Amino acid sequence: MPAKGKHRRVRNSALARRVLAIGTGGAALALPVIGAATAHAAPAAAPAAAVVQAKTAAPAAAKAAPATYSVVLGDTLSKIARSHELAGGWKSLYEANRAAVGADPSLIRPGLKLSVAQAAAAPEPGAVPAVAKAAPPAAAPAVAKTAYADNLDGWIREALDVMARNGIPGSYEGIHRNVMRESSGNPLAINNWDVNAVNGTPSKGLLQVIDPTFQAYHVAGTSTDSYDPVANIVAACNYAADRYGSIDNVNGPY
Repeated sequence: MPAKGKHRRVRNSALARRVLAIGTGGAALALPVIGAATAHAAPAAAPAAAVVQAKTAAPAAAKAAPATYSVVLGDTLSKIARSHELAGGWKSLYEANRAAVGADPSLIRPGLKLSVAQAAAAPEPGAVPAVAKAAPPAAAPAVAKTAYADNLDGWIREALDVMARNGIPGSYEGIHRNVMRESSGNPLAINNWDVNAVNGTPSKGLLQVIDPTFQAYHVAGTSTDSYDPVANIVAACNYAADRYGSIDNVNGPY
């Protein structure tokens, strides 16, 4: 709603002298004014005041209405979180709906109503610094990159960190158990005898992923080489989350 400027009517006398300040940016020019003939110039400041009031009131209208999603057959929390682009992925979705979902986030029934609303943090009115042009802050010290061992333990731990940033569920135990069954921990393992191999897409890597699946569930920021141990684990866990809810739910061929 546009703001209305209020102005005080100035009483003028034929013998009184007034000073009218006309603002242009931060400068002001003082002019002598005699009598009431020039009093009508005062409302010129009104539009600026209206703009300030309108800008101050704007954040109040930015609040979004709550949103819900009805679970359908085949849904997982990970899949719903990705489709709604929820910050924090399936974990934040589960925390927001723990009471409705229950103790097991991998079990959600069709028809269940989930809250998928995300409240965007709006700046508080008047929180703009008084000084518009401040000196740039000193450069923050560089954050040391986490070092991971170049072995199965290190690959799993690095993969878990990538998964956490992308909202992909899974635990160390669930990944390790499936790696040992599928490849015995050999990142260059390949299956050249099963039906996938016959079809020209042999299973590869730590979690024995075929190329079409790896490409479909590849996570940005990881290697595009399906033999890369971290990229292979993350893509496989992304696929398992979409199909089974989590790699932790996989206990055999998948």
